Amino acid sequence: MQQSVDTLTIPTQGQGLYEFTPAVRQFVAAADIATGLLTAYVRHTSCSLLIQENADADVKTDLDGFFARLVPEGMDWLVHTTEGPDDMPAHIKAALTQTTIGIPVLEGEPVFGTWQGIYLFEHRRRPHRRDVVLHLIGDR
Repeated sequence: MQQSVDTLTIPTQGQGLYEFTPAVRQFVAAADIATGLLTAYVRHTSCSLLIQENADADVKTDLDGFFARLVPEGMDWLVHTTEGPDDMPAHIKAALTQTTIGIPVLEGEPVFGTWQGIYLFEHRRRPHRRDVVLHLIGDR
């Protein structure tokens, strides 16, 4: 059993989906593990991870719009507002999605579907530098 770990830093420019599939593919190739499980984990509480379609940009637009309507800013009943009006809505969006994703690795490649990519889903309006830890365990 072999393991490999790395941390990706993904700069964001505000709310939206930021694909990092090429970096994941590069990490898996460099790890030289043929069969295993890749775990991606984001170390923050106001963003999340998604596996989603990467062929049509309208998917990103619609997801952004859906989450903005589902958890809008300006809910006057929220208590946690210290960091601005987008802070607690960002935490709620992160709670509704996921901070960890498991991806099988077969024949030295992460197993994505034809139209799938992995994204960091930024829920805050201002730019951030987000850390995603990649951990691959398996056999050569």
